Amino acid sequence: MGREFIPLFDNWAESYDNTVAGQDIQYREVFRNYNKILSDVVKHSGFNVLEFGVGTGNLTAKLAAAGKQVIGIEPSKTMREIAKQKLPEDVVVIDGDFIDFPSPPFSPDTIVSSYAFHHLTNQEKREAIKQYGKILNEHGKIVFADTVFKDHKAFIAAIENAKKKGFYQLAEDLETEHYPTISEMEAIFTSEYFRITFQQYNDFAWVMEAVKMKT
Repeated sequence: MGREFIPLFDNWAESYDNTVAGQDIQYREVFRNYNKILSDVVKHSGFNVLEFGVGTGNLTAKLAAAGKQVIGIEPSKTMREIAKQKLPEDVVVIDGDFIDFPSPPFSPDTIVSSYAFHHLTNQEKREAIKQYGKILNEHGKIVFADTVFKDHKAFIAAIENAKKKGFYQLAEDLETEHYPTISEMEAIFTSEYFRITFQQYNDFAWVMEAVKMKT
């Protein structure tokens, strides 16, 4: 459920915003166009938004600034504390993860996340999407920004390229976590009656917009 990565989140919390701003050269390409990526997630979202993997609250803050009603789910206490410093008092960020989370106080029309869904195995991803399909009404949306690869060959090439550049932390990250391919994400979403589209923003990051279809 991604909770095995909580120590990583806690350790990364203080420097996360510097990383997404491009100050860590190893992750500069991963987060290139970061503000546009988050802004486009907001643009494709409805009014009642449930966000998973809030992190330090960057996407949450943009959703709130756009007038959305948003509740955030974040398993790392350290990340939650940083996020709360950025957010309006009426924006709630609570403990939980993609699969184990409290029922939201409203009926969401959109479920969002940024740079977090890859912490789940493909089996866990499918379990999560199945839950979201029960929460969302027809035409409800899932809008996720995350690292995805066109195919397994592109994934292996990314690891080899990272090592070639001496980006060993990035290479270890790619080898340790659960980064999916486009076809894997398509299979997961379509099996739960979502129609999904993909838009690429850099060599790593895509925004995936999935619309719930009539079952």
